[in-house]
Amino acid sequence: MDEVIQVTQWLSSITPRKKAKLFFFTTHADAPSPMVGSNDVDTHEETQLPMATTVALHNFKNIDEFLKKKVNTFSCYNVIENEITKTDYEYLRFYSACKYLDVVPPFLDLEKISAIQNKFEMTDEERDYRLLLDSADLVLEKVCDSLKPAGVSQMWTALRQDRNLIRGVKTIDIIGFFVDPNPTGIKECLFFFIVRFLQKADKINRVNTNRLERLIAQCDESSSCEEGKTIDFIIDSLRFYPTELYPFGFCLIMCVIEGRDGAMQEIEKTMEISRHLGMITHTEKNPTKETIELVKKELMKPKYQFYSSFPCWFMSHGDSHPMVLADGETVEREWFLTSFPDISTFQLKPKVFFMVSCRGANKFSLKGDEFEDQSGTRDYYDIGSALIRNRMLDITDSVRDISYVQPMMDTLVAYSIILDHLSGRANTHGSIYVDRACVLMSENISRGRSLTEILEHLSQDLHEILQETMDEDRIVYKQACHYDSFFRKTLKLPYTRHPKEDVHSAPQ
Repeated sequence: MDEVIQVTQWLSSITPRKKAKLFFFTTHADAPSPMVGSNDVDTHEETQLPMATTVALHNFKNIDEFLKKKVNTFSCYNVIENEITKTDYEYLRFYSACKYLDVVPPFLDLEKISAIQNKFEMTDEERDYRLLLDSADLVLEKVCDSLKPAGVSQMWTALRQDRNLIRGVKTIDIIGFFVDPNPTGIKECLFFFIVRFLQKADKINRVNTNRLERLIAQCDESSSCEEGKTIDFIIDSLRFYPTELYPFGFCLIMCVIEGRDGAMQEIEKTMEISRHLGMITHTEKNPTKETIELVKKELMKPKYQFYSSFPCWFMSHGDSHPMVLADGETVEREWFLTSFPDISTFQLKPKVFFMVSCRGANKFSLKGDEFEDQSGTRDYYDIGSALIRNRMLDITDSVRDISYVQPMMDTLVAYSIILDHLSGRANTHGSIYVDRACVLMSENISRGRSLTEILEHLSQDLHEILQETMDEDRIVYKQACHYDSFFRKTLKLPYTRHPKEDVHSAPQ
């Protein structure tokens, strides 16, 4: 059959709503860079004009033409270059979006997809199409599905009232002020246009969604939300780190085995809970400084752009600042923690470090004479709430910026022990902190708890356990863990484990 006829038949089989979503997922806002074949040319016309004309004219002609062009580009594309190109990235995104929406063209060359995955050096686990979907876009799709056409229309009206933001934007004028979003697929096109417009204007990204939340907050709940949804529910969904579908993240486990009883148990537990949470896991036993450098270099490869989060377990002996590696050398804990968050592939994504090592030799011994009455905490900020409101600043959009991000942002560091103290362990099971952390994460997976909620529960649970030193003094003591958070959103564990699909080198 002629390819033109095949493409026409394929497009005619896709509903307008799915066409809008396919266009949205295909014109992903945060493509990896730098890439061969990529440039800084403004792609505003390509990504916004088809949606604008679709909304204005109530037909999908321009979106159909865009999708036809994509299919033709992929059909003529030869995967022969060693370096990763912009087309490689777009091909994988297009395929994953089609797979997700169940509209894969029967004529799509799956061998090319496999060849592109080879260029990305993807393992069998990483060839699951869900890895290639952008979690932030999936969250935005759910927001769109939760809104009625009237709700999106109200968002459009609120956006149009921000004259400083829309001044001089031709596609805004194409759509006009009053919109009828009721025809099938038009609501989706209008919502996705608003989202991409705000992203191109550097007003929102996968972490900073305040500007979008403010538009939604101006909607009338009775007319704007689908049944069972509320404005608060929709806005709350934007306040979590986007980690939809499989995998939940890429989990790195580094564990020094030499001289640490129960270390293999630590590895088994952390691997088990990571897989249970739907993560793809890599383990480094007995890491050295060279190992750490090699891992950092590995994580800079383009394929890691597709991951939604980066959890890391580091288990070793240590002192107040240094951590002891397998070869007896030490690295500063601060050096380790500041090295990984700066890796560009995980920028704007949650990074969690579980640092399991002693930070000194002190123990919180259970001796009665060491406890003294403490005076109550003094309130140094006794200011009435009304006075606070009167002194609040009027923060305008002109003094906000989401382009520049301090490297440690979106990072959480969980320590097994407070500074200068001993981190407890059992001869056969290894770190007690690791054991309890894995148990609590496993118990909470179906409850939709946030990571910080679980860490707070872990702090309570661990501090109830009486531990005993393994030397001749047999001192009974307690352990206190804590965490430092630079998170800007809430990180929730998945409600259910997303099973790995049976995906091999050639996608099905």
